[in-house]
Amino acid sequence: MIERTTTTLEERTHTAPFGLKALRYIFPDHWSFLLGEIALYCFIVLVATGTFLALFFDPSTAQTVYHGSYAPLDGAHMSQAYRSTVHLSLDVKAGLLMRQTHHWAADVFVAAIALHLMRIVFTGAFRKPRELTYYIGLSILGLALLEGFLGYSLVDDLLSGMGLAIAYGVALSIPFFGANIAALVWGGPFPGSAAFWSRMYVAHVFLLPILIAILIALHLFLVSSLHHTQFRGGRRTEKRLIGVPSFPGQAPRSLGLMFAVFAALFLLGGLVQINPIWIWGPYHVADSTNGAQPDWYLGWLIGALRLMPGFDVTIAGRTVIPNPFWGGVLFPSIVFGALFVWPALERRLTRDRHPHNLIDRPRDAPRRTGVATAILTWVFIIFVAGSADRAYVLLGWSYQTQIEVYRVLVFVVPVVAYWLARRICVELLSNERVEERRQAAELEAEQATGRG
Repeated sequence: MIERTTTTLEERTHTAPFGLKALRYIFPDHWSFLLGEIALYCFIVLVATGTFLALFFDPSTAQTVYHGSYAPLDGAHMSQAYRSTVHLSLDVKAGLLMRQTHHWAADVFVAAIALHLMRIVFTGAFRKPRELTYYIGLSILGLALLEGFLGYSLVDDLLSGMGLAIAYGVALSIPFFGANIAALVWGGPFPGSAAFWSRMYVAHVFLLPILIAILIALHLFLVSSLHHTQFRGGRRTEKRLIGVPSFPGQAPRSLGLMFAVFAALFLLGGLVQINPIWIWGPYHVADSTNGAQPDWYLGWLIGALRLMPGFDVTIAGRTVIPNPFWGGVLFPSIVFGALFVWPALERRLTRDRHPHNLIDRPRDAPRRTGVATAILTWVFIIFVAGSADRAYVLLGWSYQTQIEVYRVLVFVVPVVAYWLARRICVELLSNERVEERRQAAELEAEQATGRG
């Protein structure tokens, strides 16, 4: 039956050469290359669960009075968006499972992309001829952050409403054009018009997922056409690939990983509570709460906003650059800008314009590893600073003291991290060279003894 089927397909489509090439495609046999696959499988779960949620969600800010099964909110005034989400979570069969699985999948999706990006940077997999693949992956990360924020904000609960208020303030802080941009996006002063909610819903459900899917497909196409990179060692060379064939080696592994990711995400969605919006309550402009935190992938932006001293740039009595600009616009622009120029900057500094199919261990490039570690440490400290209010609420630590300490650490620790990471790499390489010389001397001694 298989022979007849393949013969029929070949006679009508002439796809046998492509199928044979796909079956013989070589995958590197290293766990770190699976991070991209984990992100892909999270995206599949996001699309599937998001489709279910869209059947029950009402993206409307029209006000209503809640009379549902959750007694503490009975009689509360809220938007249709918030009411439909509470109803979905507490009254629709499997609704809470789907919503929490969707939320967990979004968190893991961003985490997998971030870890995948770290592997690319630390191993030099962004070098020629894979610069475009790197830029597409970086674009996917940026779109995933925006997509997660929009999905988090659609619910119109107290926390997401506060997040939108912060985003509105950041948009206003853009010099010269901020007010026009905020008015264009929000359709008026915060909290915006009803059309803003429709735009946000369309962007989250249709535009951004389609754009991310296109970029993922293009990313996979470039990876397959250029082939995966591989670590040095053994018989691997720039022109010789050694690994696991697509079938029967990699395909069962990949399917197993896919089902494991699906299972893990649904277990998290069913057993680990996340974003219980019925506890936060609906958002009203005058309401706020202590210790409010966004999803983890926005923590670095909140930390940057909190670490900036309270000053504005004022010229002739007019505020030109409001304070939120530094942490909300300039800081993420610096981080993503540095990541985008990284391949060109390293190519210019090292004068290495050769194509590379072999990637480095982090120790093989001490300077690159040191700089990447310093940047990662810098962002991580700012990320931790975003939890200062939680430390105050849970542990009683002075909020102001924490901010002052973080303002010092953000300059000191990255320098120490650079020196330490670079030093460790140099020492590891030195020890390897000593070991190689020792082994070579022993081998030479054995050969001399055999000749004697």
